[in-house]
Amino acid sequence: MGEIVRFKRPGLQEKHKGKTLCRSGFHKWEVAKGNPFDVKSGKLVTRYRCPRCGATKVESR
Repeated sequence: MGEIVRFKRPGLQEKHKGKTLCRSGFHKWEVAKGNPFDVKSGKLVTRYRCPRCGATKVESR
């Protein structure tokens, strides 16, 4: 007979890992690669993305 594998439900700590910092406004911003030029404003822009929650922000120079 086959081996029985018990599946464990993720606990609250594992389920919400990394979300509490972002909810409090402490994102982990990383530069997102892509189009660095904004056509409407005619400026170079830097796009940032948080890997924990997926939020994005744009900063122009």
